Amino acid sequence: MTTTAEPRITPRRQATRDRVLAAASEVFAERGFHGASVEDICDRAGFTRGAFYSNFTSKDDLVVELSRRHSEALVDRIRRASEREHASAEEVLRDVLAALADDNRSKERWLVLTTEFTLHAIRDADARRAWAAQQRRVRDELVVVVDEALAGQGLTLPIPTELFVRAAIALAHGSMTQRLVEPRSLNVGELERTVLPILLGVGA
Repeated sequence: MTTTAEPRITPRRQATRDRVLAAASEVFAERGFHGASVEDICDRAGFTRGAFYSNFTSKDDLVVELSRRHSEALVDRIRRASEREHASAEEVLRDVLAALADDNRSKERWLVLTTEFTLHAIRDADARRAWAAQQRRVRDELVVVVDEALAGQGLTLPIPTELFVRAAIALAHGSMTQRLVEPRSLNVGELERTVLPILLGVGA
């Protein structure tokens, strides 16, 4: 059986996609997912609607692609933090938590956007399927990184790695949501530094 390779994205088209995504990120941050229109994003990027729709199908498509790029950067930061040579388990965990805390203002804007989009996806079947698939990809990537880090430290988790990753994501999102609603209720990373070491069975 023969398979058809995905068409290669030319440098020019990639540059167009990058500009649209950069514009979308700015407009979403300013106006929210529902408040931003395709026209707003096209105006910010300096492209026509035709250029937009030749690269993306909808605003939903933009958020999924932004999530893919965001998760790749996050996984890369965590992987680099976990690969320190001659580091103890406690030091590796400290570095990973520090990587998770990078660029907090940007992460807060990202949390607001993804929360809006999650509510949209709950009500829209097509968006829900696309968003669920992207969330699975993120978890699968993080499971690989966590397993690699655990193997390097000779550690085993008391729970399945996939369940640990789900708990870590829920903890990080919940902690940031609480800080946005109650700014002085928690220090940055406080819940993560307290709970994740318990799940890992190491000191923070």
